[in-house]
Amino acid sequence: MELTKAILDCMQLLRRRLRQEQALDIRLSQPGAVMSMLAACADSTIDETRELGERLSQLSGLRLAPPPPPVLSEAELIEKYTQYAGPLRG
Repeated sequence: MELTKAILDCMQLLRRRLRQEQALDIRLSQPGAVMSMLAACADSTIDETRELGERLSQLSGLRLAPPPPPVLSEAELIEKYTQYAGPLRG
């Protein structure tokens, strides 16, 4: 990935914000800095930080993997698949 001025500006802004908000110190030169910033933005409770993370994602073309679906317990699976779904045909 080529680092453009727009990407670097966004990363610098995010670096300052994440340092204040989450006490994270992500250096722009470290390997995986963009992915670290994206992960931190996804964990943020502040909308502006999450929006900056989305902007960085668009600029860089990198995306975080979606979280895995929740694992259902045996009781939840039974309830999910044994619900009445309409008239029985016979």
